[in-house]
Amino acid sequence: MRCLESTFCIDLLRGDPDAARRIRELEAAGERLAVAAPTLTEVLVGAHLQGGRRLADALEFTAQLEVLEVSAEIALEAARLGGECARKGGHVSNLDLLIGATAKHHHAILMTRDADFSRIPGVLVEAY
Repeated sequence: MRCLESTFCIDLLRGDPDAARRIRELEAAGERLAVAAPTLTEVLVGAHLQGGRRLADALEFTAQLEVLEVSAEIALEAARLGGECARKGGHVSNLDLLIGATAKHHHAILMTRDADFSRIPGVLVEAY
């Protein structure tokens, strides 16, 4: 399963050729595609702000994805991972920790170009 992070979703919706190529490859391979619930919020806040066609496209795209909920267990893991990152001298936002912990919990590969996720221990990251 691939867990699509906000940067990937936004790039795809904006027509980025690398994101478009990668999503075609994943779909052709029959890969399960999902987003963490916080990613869905990030993507749709911007879409609601823009409105019109951008909002319609974002809603249509995200409706096709499996949404991975954030449970108390995932929130606790995100907090633990955040503490571990801080001990190593790196800061990762709470939202990114929740997204990373969600992907990790579901044994999903996180599709992103955001380097912060590579600092979260145990999160499998694929750049595009």
